[in-house]
Amino acid sequence: MTASKTRKFRNRKRGVSNAPPSTPAPLSRKEKMALKRQERQKRQKLISSWAIALTLGILVALPSFFILSPKMAAAAALGVMALILSYQFPKSALWVFLIYMPFGGTVVYAFAGGNLIFQIAKDVFYIPALFALLIQAWKNRKPIIIAKPLMPTLMILSIVCLMVLVFINLRIQLLAPACNLVSNINPPPPCKEGQPFLQGILGLKIFVGYIPLMFCGYHLIEDKQTVLKLGRLLAVLAIICCLLALVQYQFLKSGRCQATSELTSGAGLFRASLDARCFVGGSLLYTPAQNQIRLPGTFVSPWHWGWFLIANSAICFTVAFFETSRFWQLIGLGGMALVFINAVISGQRAALFLVPVFIFLMLVLTGQLFRLKRFIPIAMAIAVVGIIFVSANPEFVTDRVNSAIGRWNASPPQEFIIKQWQWAMTNGGNILLGSGLGKATNSARSFGSVAFIETYHPKLIYEVGMLGLIAFLGFITHLVIYTFKKYRSIKDPTLQSFASGFWVFLLFLGYFPYWYPLDTDPVAVYYWLFAGVLIKLTVIDKQEREQEVHNILSKNRKNRKQFKSLKKRRTTPS
Repeated sequence: MTASKTRKFRNRKRGVSNAPPSTPAPLSRKEKMALKRQERQKRQKLISSWAIALTLGILVALPSFFILSPKMAAAAALGVMALILSYQFPKSALWVFLIYMPFGGTVVYAFAGGNLIFQIAKDVFYIPALFALLIQAWKNRKPIIIAKPLMPTLMILSIVCLMVLVFINLRIQLLAPACNLVSNINPPPPCKEGQPFLQGILGLKIFVGYIPLMFCGYHLIEDKQTVLKLGRLLAVLAIICCLLALVQYQFLKSGRCQATSELTSGAGLFRASLDARCFVGGSLLYTPAQNQIRLPGTFVSPWHWGWFLIANSAICFTVAFFETSRFWQLIGLGGMALVFINAVISGQRAALFLVPVFIFLMLVLTGQLFRLKRFIPIAMAIAVVGIIFVSANPEFVTDRVNSAIGRWNASPPQEFIIKQWQWAMTNGGNILLGSGLGKATNSARSFGSVAFIETYHPKLIYEVGMLGLIAFLGFITHLVIYTFKKYRSIKDPTLQSFASGFWVFLLFLGYFPYWYPLDTDPVAVYYWLFAGVLIKLTVIDKQEREQEVHNILSKNRKNRKQFKSLKKRRTTPS
């Protein structure tokens, strides 16, 4: 096989067109003037938007500086500027939103001391961008409802959530007695503590507030190159976060940061705390003498970091296996290796067990396990990295694995999940509508006491009852089936491969019973964003095929014209 044929074959396998690049027709004078006018308008919009944002930011910061504090004044100014610029440039705001998410925990504790306002600061990028995209879609007659078949189950879920908010949270807010007045009654009736309605609003936002990201993801992705850009960005973010976490571990190991044993004693040696915070992220636990290590990476807590690693094992896998560029395939492979290493050193049992399980599921369900030419080199590279890491740290790796197995044997996850279900069913208040939105959501504890439930589906039973759990699982199941049909209809190899990776992500995390990944940033963000992107991939695939047909027809038309011209010259007498 010649070199040119080999290149064409490889391009076809990667989904890259073999057609020669078509030379664009020269622009007319009118078209050139229109382009210049558009560029001038964009420049004017950028300058005016920044001028308005800076002016309003300063006007908000000045009184905040004297009334509150310099830090709050700076935060208020940046928040106002972010709101304005996110509304004016929604797609750029969504990219900034994705970049900010993995570092949000570090920002919250490094600059704001864990202030609640800063914990929801990421939404200053998301919410204005969402409204701006909705208005743009309405004005330009683009689809607002991106998947009409999903509307029935989504509406049922929305109605159940509103019923819980009104009949449980609002009823307690308006009618229930204060808890200190009925503390002696057994069993205690529903009582008011804190602000149940505001707690319900925040719980509703955390429960279903990121579902509109499906719409954002649909309109964020414009073509195949944007899909590749998304995968590359997330892989680079994963690598940066993993490297920062390695630095954090090295600081703790070398003594540059104080171990937990130097700050506390007794039960505190086994509990993550903010006092032990080191370099990046939030609360951590580092007591190697007791074989207790729980690192938060760049996030607010070790649990968030563990789920970030689990999610990024799938993202880096997608980039490593499905990218069209060799360079970015290597970047994805490096990301997978770093995720593996951090899963070992983080001390998170879920990450240590689920990262390899998730990658194996991706291999099987995307079909890469049976594509030996691509699977074997990547598997060998990962194996070499793993062998080198284990050889360099044999005792540490053995301790981490033994610790995870010991914790599994001491508290088997299946028994823990069953106990959580039983507790939620017994203490969940109204069996149909639950105890109210936000009543088991840690982020809503500033508005009242919350129950600490560590598994997602029992949490839903406690908050929104059996009706809410059934409605949610019905919507997730409908979404998984709908997106499966969509991704199977894609013909372009690269787009179908990315769609298969996104679909396995939706399938695995949508039903996973342990912890609450769909309440955890940024996993919940990735989940709904990937759902919207997957739906858009079918539209991009159709556009790609139509463009290929158009190019072929144009080429044939040009060849026919050349043939007729040549024939005419030959038949014309000299």
